[in-house]
Amino acid sequence: MILEIDFNSDEALYMQLRNQIIIGIAMSQLSVGDSLPSVRQLADRIGINMHTVNKAYTVLRQEGYVKLDRRKGAVIAIDCDRMQSRQKLMEDLQVILAGAICKGIRRDEVHELIDYIYDYYSRPADEPEGESL
Repeated sequence: MILEIDFNSDEALYMQLRNQIIIGIAMSQLSVGDSLPSVRQLADRIGINMHTVNKAYTVLRQEGYVKLDRRKGAVIAIDCDRMQSRQKLMEDLQVILAGAICKGIRRDEVHELIDYIYDYYSRPADEPEGESL
């Protein structure tokens, strides 16, 4: 899995790292049981502080994407509390959709975007990409 950090982004580095790992799981680049690089290895590879990587791993653990194993380090282990995940999704979407409404984005446009993104991340890794929106 290739991780790309945008040092010019307003988004915190640990959140960029967290988001890319979640996307890697969704796209089957990372699977349950896979070990992530050690905090030191990943920090050196990307060129960021170890505390930043540690914070990303901590957030991923708190959100149920990884577990921390003393021997293996951070390991992909999806916590499938579906009801809790739905509630978190609802909370996140409320703010996103309220912002979309404020910006004049129509319901059908939102549905089109959601379908595109869902299909993109749930397609097999060897399937070619469709057209972009």
